[in-house]
Amino acid sequence: MNSFSYVRPAEIDLAVRDVAAHQEAKFIAGGTNILDLMKVNVERPNRLVDINQLPLTTIENTADGGLRLGALVTNADTAYHEEVEKRYPLLSQAILAGASPQLRNMATNGGNLFQRTRCYYFYDPAMPCNKRQPGSGCGAINGYNRIHAILGTSESCIATHPSDMCVALRALDAVVQVLGPLGERSIPIAEFHRLPGDEPQYDNIIKPGELVTAIDLPAKGFADHYTYLKVRDRASYAFALVSVAVGLEIDGDQITDARIALGGVAHKPWRRSEAEAMLIGKPAQKASFVSVAQKLLEGARGYGHNTFKIELGKRAIVRALEQAASGPTNLLQPM
Repeated sequence: MNSFSYVRPAEIDLAVRDVAAHQEAKFIAGGTNILDLMKVNVERPNRLVDINQLPLTTIENTADGGLRLGALVTNADTAYHEEVEKRYPLLSQAILAGASPQLRNMATNGGNLFQRTRCYYFYDPAMPCNKRQPGSGCGAINGYNRIHAILGTSESCIATHPSDMCVALRALDAVVQVLGPLGERSIPIAEFHRLPGDEPQYDNIIKPGELVTAIDLPAKGFADHYTYLKVRDRASYAFALVSVAVGLEIDGDQITDARIALGGVAHKPWRRSEAEAMLIGKPAQKASFVSVAQKLLEGARGYGHNTFKIELGKRAIVRALEQAASGPTNLLQPM
């Protein structure tokens, strides 16, 4: 680990100015990801700006009927918050599917957005990785790629985004609130994360010095018909091979609204509005779900070890839709 300086400002503006003034500075809150990366010399900040004293620790209602999640509220406190459990149970279920209780007690909502891939090649400085060292190549494409992406890939990178929480946020159409040197801005979660393209070193569209202050959830939470299905190698503390966040609105036996987001398959949480549109006006039955699964996985490409994810993804989508249609159940499925 390289040497670094450390400060702990008590005001948001001071924290933003500090990071903006130091090219290699990083914000730190729970530290559950960045510290691991620093230990293996993947991240090498010369300055850490601890934001744990900032007033970003509340969950409160918004004027439009939604809910604002403070960036420094822990994942655990968010998942068990009364309003989240009641109005956005899909989000609560997704958070509880991630990591371990100890990590959820430390990890923050803002930090969860910035999780970096768990690609083996990214974590090993001895291996080629365009995300870690642009221009060095992607070791995973012709290497061992069982956990890697099948959608939205490029010749530069086939890494996946690791978050469970972000998959649910994508299904819910959350909006990320950001404050930076140039002021405030609101970023739809659909735009926050990037596909790799030819610049896989950039995971998101955050600009230098910008700080996430909150995550806004819209009024619609799909509290009656939802599920988060996570298929993984073991029942706890494992990242998704494929995950599916589903929210449905059903009138009688007809689907009137549908959200489907996938995790473990791309560089960002994956959604296709045209696939969701195929469900509108259709009966909430398996026959309606199979063609939607095909559409969501359209264009998927396997790289050898991970080719099984294509069929696994289709089956997981159908199963998650069936479960959401019939009512919520916690489906944290070992492979």
